Amino acid sequence: QEQLVQSGGGLVQPGGSLRLSCVTSGFSLADYAIGWFRQAPGKEREGLSCMSSDHKTVYTDSVKGRFTISRDNAKNTIYLQMNSLKPEDTAVYYCAIYRVSHCGGGSAYRPYNYNYWGQGTQVTVSS
Repeated sequence: QEQLVQSGGGLVQPGGSLRLSCVTSGFSLADYAIGWFRQAPGKEREGLSCMSSDHKTVYTDSVKGRFTISRDNAKNTIYLQMNSLKPEDTAVYYCAIYRVSHCGGGSAYRPYNYNYWGQGTQVTVSS
């Protein structure tokens, strides 16, 4: 049974950093692209980043240069390092597994292209 279990959210001051983790099980992580999304209250789920199985990455403009996606296939874990956090980064964050091994340009930011999802973790950026 496929499972993604997230950890690492919380409250952080503006300018601070957090690292989110997502432990996967029930499938071979190395075979798939991975992604991170977020959803703020009253807004649609927003795609942030995608990493292909060959470790190539894409980022949406709002997080480029501040967030870093990574993976450790041996530990079945994916990460999102978030630096220089802003109040507008406040949202529930989700890890997800893409349907194929490569992030497909704009389709990498579409939630319907992902098969498995983490439970979500709250990130609040506030002073």
